[in-house]
Amino acid sequence: MKRRIGSIVLTVVLAVMLTACGAANTGTANTGSADAGSANTGTADTGTSATATPVASASEDNTAAEPVIVEVWSNNRHDETYMTEMVDAFNASHTDVQISYTIMTDDWQNSIQLAFQAGTAPDVITISASDGMKLNDYVTSGMFESLSDYIAADTAFQEVTEVYDHMYEGLNSIDDAIYWAANGVRSGTRIEYNTELVSVAGYTEIPDTLEGVVQLTKEVTALGDGVTYGVGFTSSGPFGRWLEGVGEMSGYTHRGYDYTTGTYDFSSWAPLLETAAQFYTDGSVLPGSETQGVDNSRALFAQGSFAVWGNASQEAGVFTEQFPTTFEWGVSELPTMSGEVAGALSITPNFGFTMLSSAEDKDAAWQIISYFSSEEFLKGYFEGGYSAPLSSYMAGKIDSSKVGRLADFAIQDYEDVYPSTPSVTVEGDEYPTVFWNVIMGNISAEDAIADLNTRYNDALARGLANGSCTRLVIEDFDPLHPSSGTCTYLSE
Repeated sequence: MKRRIGSIVLTVVLAVMLTACGAANTGTANTGSADAGSANTGTADTGTSATATPVASASEDNTAAEPVIVEVWSNNRHDETYMTEMVDAFNASHTDVQISYTIMTDDWQNSIQLAFQAGTAPDVITISASDGMKLNDYVTSGMFESLSDYIAADTAFQEVTEVYDHMYEGLNSIDDAIYWAANGVRSGTRIEYNTELVSVAGYTEIPDTLEGVVQLTKEVTALGDGVTYGVGFTSSGPFGRWLEGVGEMSGYTHRGYDYTTGTYDFSSWAPLLETAAQFYTDGSVLPGSETQGVDNSRALFAQGSFAVWGNASQEAGVFTEQFPTTFEWGVSELPTMSGEVAGALSITPNFGFTMLSSAEDKDAAWQIISYFSSEEFLKGYFEGGYSAPLSSYMAGKIDSSKVGRLADFAIQDYEDVYPSTPSVTVEGDEYPTVFWNVIMGNISAEDAIADLNTRYNDALARGLANGSCTRLVIEDFDPLHPSSGTCTYLSE
């Protein structure tokens, strides 16, 4: 059958991206953060950090029922100040339901799965399209609860989120069942850079080709005398942070999937991998940065240890609140291989919440999800610069005069939402890990791509045979406008 993937109205997002990035956040001081007091020290993230805990019931009646505690886990730290403030506000005004809120930035997917298997999972978790959590896997395993009935009965939720206009097959919905609603949208990746180090190397801006960026980082490193380096990475998704976006904008297959044929073909990625490998060949990478967690790498950038970092619009809040830089930092669009944009850069619906099927009190869990998607909550969140609103309803509620660094991440006309690729189970390492091994010089691009093409297409064939996935074909696929094509889902 055929469906059309809903697309984001970019004109709305463009207007709203000019929101502030932190001016509105003067809430309760946080005492539970693993990063508190150490933003510029480079200390490691412990992986778990309770940022808000339930308050005692305000009732003096000792016979009153104990409040229901809804456990919420998040892998977002950039919005910690606001989330803590609003969780505390909710807990102070409710005696029947309380929120226990925990931040866990590293090993996110594995932590959720292990907790579910052990019977210690939270009731609600944050979720975004960029998390890499393949919806079909979590639904077929019985981990995620459908929110469709709750959404149908909550007209305020429908109005604020416009959820029925933003159903993305295989991303936040399967058929007519909705598992989470995106409140915001995150831009594609950008280059964040240390303007002082770049300027000393003789550059006034980031080059528009990847080869040019490689040369820039080499020159910064040469001038750094073993103290400062050209580029830094992280152990948490080093390839996907920004190099994957370079490939998308260069017109390469999205996640290796050829939408026109409905097969996997990673061949187009070879030139990018070979060029990016030069970062290591030249010695331009901050030694050991690829073994650091993402927050630690951010802290190292903020201290001036390296010049070039890549990530999306959440960095607007990160480098103004979480890890304030000791220098002026700039934001640049990603380079491409040729200097010209030939494909869409992924933008990701984000800041959603999903309910785990193990939640004991699902009505209470929905109450918390609805609160996090309320107009009152989201207005402050967006005006704080933590994300940009996805719905036109919330776009009309934002005070756009509060301009902050989020304006540097305004959505470009070449950014779009890609249709979800088939949910395949690949034997061995997945492509981001393999690509990173090529970049680090552990395997040749030719061998890596041949292996990936074989393993991914074998996984697709197995999935089609056992019914765990479908083949997606878009005959009218446009790499610059991937969400506009007509999707056909095939069982063979």
